[in-house]
Amino acid sequence: MPRMTVLTEAELRRIVPLDQAAVDCVEQAFLALATKAVAMPPILRLDIPEHRGEVDVKTAYVPGLDGFAIKISPGFFDNPKLGLPSLNGLMVLFSARTGLVEALLLDNGYLTDVRTAAAGAVAAKHLARPDAAVAAVLGAGAQARLQLEALTLVRPIRKARIWARNGERAAAAAREMAEKLGITVEAAASVKDAVAGADVIVTTTPATEPLLGAGNLEPGQHVTAMGSDSEHKNELAPDVLKQADLYVADSLAQVRRLGELHHAIAAGAVAADAVFAELGAIIAGKTPGRPSAEALTVCDLTGTGVQDTAIATLANARAKAAGAGVPFDT
Repeated sequence: MPRMTVLTEAELRRIVPLDQAAVDCVEQAFLALATKAVAMPPILRLDIPEHRGEVDVKTAYVPGLDGFAIKISPGFFDNPKLGLPSLNGLMVLFSARTGLVEALLLDNGYLTDVRTAAAGAVAAKHLARPDAAVAAVLGAGAQARLQLEALTLVRPIRKARIWARNGERAAAAAREMAEKLGITVEAAASVKDAVAGADVIVTTTPATEPLLGAGNLEPGQHVTAMGSDSEHKNELAPDVLKQADLYVADSLAQVRRLGELHHAIAAGAVAADAVFAELGAIIAGKTPGRPSAEALTVCDLTGTGVQDTAIATLANARAKAAGAGVPFDT
């Protein structure tokens, strides 16, 4: 009789931490997107505007992997007012050979958090200066914390600043991350203060109006924008993309529809048919990366189904190795 494994968030947190293996897993997913016949349909999204809610469904099949994941990811951004997390959801891993369910990953969005942070690390690894030591994070939620932690896996970060609209949350996040990472982390009073002199800047908010403009940026910086994963979200002003020496997308087709590029095109700052590099192509060596130490680089991460299949596959492998989860006859 076919069997699947049911894994809870607690188990997944134990066996799939944000570590170098998670970063490598997501890096290989981007590489596959550039070098293999990956099947990745457009994101399916349901909006529930009266509750600031949205539900994304993502999936991808990667040739060579034994399974493929389908992820259901709700984001309800008023939830913190109710004492609830903004993000939750689950993943289902299917056999690529038979289509049977192999694992039900009840992660409440944890695996999405890990793969998103890992993607930020991959972007910094390939686009930020090798000596990048100062980070700025816009946002103070779970993803902001994870992005900073992920940066320390790929760059010699020794100091960081966190800005958020809620100064108390920024201060709390700064204290927590300073203790966890053993580096200097401070709360910034403004976006300008946060990014001044930073080597790597990561935006992690659900903002619908730009937070960061070209006037805030300096030569030599790298910006990773990961909050604009739907048409109405926007963290970077269009002039940031226009000023960038190198703009990189996770999926060019996707960012034209719902990323920061989408807004730059709508504003007339970038031509609708302009061609840009994808992160996977840079990893594969098909496209040049950072052109110089003084260059301003930008990476637009909207989140791809190939990342979800990659992290779900890693989770399933680790669950088998650890004997984790509950087997369930289907």
